[in-house]
Amino acid sequence: QGVVLMDPSEDPDDVLRANRSREKTFVFDMVFDHTATQEEVYLSTTQSLIEGVISGYNATIFAYGPTGTGKTYTMLGTDSEPGIYIRALDDLFKGLGATAEDVDYTVSMSYLEIYNEVIRDLLNPSSGFLDLREDSRGSIQIAGITEVSTTNAQEVMQLLTKGNKQRTQEPTAANGASSRSHAVLQVTATQRSPGKGAGEEVRIGKLFMVDLAGSERAAQQTQNRGKRMKEGAHINRSLLALGNCINALSEKGGSRAQFVNFRDSKLTRLLKDSLGGNSRTVMIAHISPASSSFEESRMTLIYAHRAKNIKTQV
Repeated sequence: QGVVLMDPSEDPDDVLRANRSREKTFVFDMVFDHTATQEEVYLSTTQSLIEGVISGYNATIFAYGPTGTGKTYTMLGTDSEPGIYIRALDDLFKGLGATAEDVDYTVSMSYLEIYNEVIRDLLNPSSGFLDLREDSRGSIQIAGITEVSTTNAQEVMQLLTKGNKQRTQEPTAANGASSRSHAVLQVTATQRSPGKGAGEEVRIGKLFMVDLAGSERAAQQTQNRGKRMKEGAHINRSLLALGNCINALSEKGGSRAQFVNFRDSKLTRLLKDSLGGNSRTVMIAHISPASSSFEESRMTLIYAHRAKNIKTQV
């Protein structure tokens, strides 16, 4: 369950720093090495959340990390090794199918990206930029997003693959197919069962699966200039807003009352309920084993470690 991070630039013969090692140890709920399969990652991170969605709780899964460390692979996967999206939906349909016979269920999903702080619908890219609105109950809605109702995971896979081709990807020096946007898959499972008397019981569970854009330093590694640099600034800005929310939430209940600023970015506003509210949240942090990305790995682990301290009351 531990990650040990060794500094590649450390000199064993340096007398002045003999007692000051930059070796860091982090402890997490679960750590995978390079041999882990997609299935192992899914079983130990996400599978337990699906029953919750069926019983009407919300759940959120984040893929976080520097550019080029495999976030999109974890979430979407390939045809032979499907990722978390498909496995989670498969289990969701199986679980809903196994509920009582008098229960009607519908599953609807929308897939969107947040690129340079504007929202685009990936299932219907021609609809242009969409707005976030708050409805009367205080939940955040996206005006004009396409919602697709499906009944099996195969249809979903086709939709996702189609949507992913619409995603903004640009080559950078660090990663040939770097995703330059945050992709959010939102699945809503609604169950209606005849209740006692005339009414009916409705249970709604939401599942958010978020493939974040790679955090990056505007340094030698990505060699970004011009437009790429501006994109990188927007990406880092929304990740910073997410980080600020995580910091404020993880210090809640501490000595000082923290204000959590969800309005700093479209991403945090959309995920407001899933970060602080009635939701079970998993963050999968990705790091690269290469020694050249030591700093990125260190920042990612610190970020993930903070996220671990958030306590939500479901």
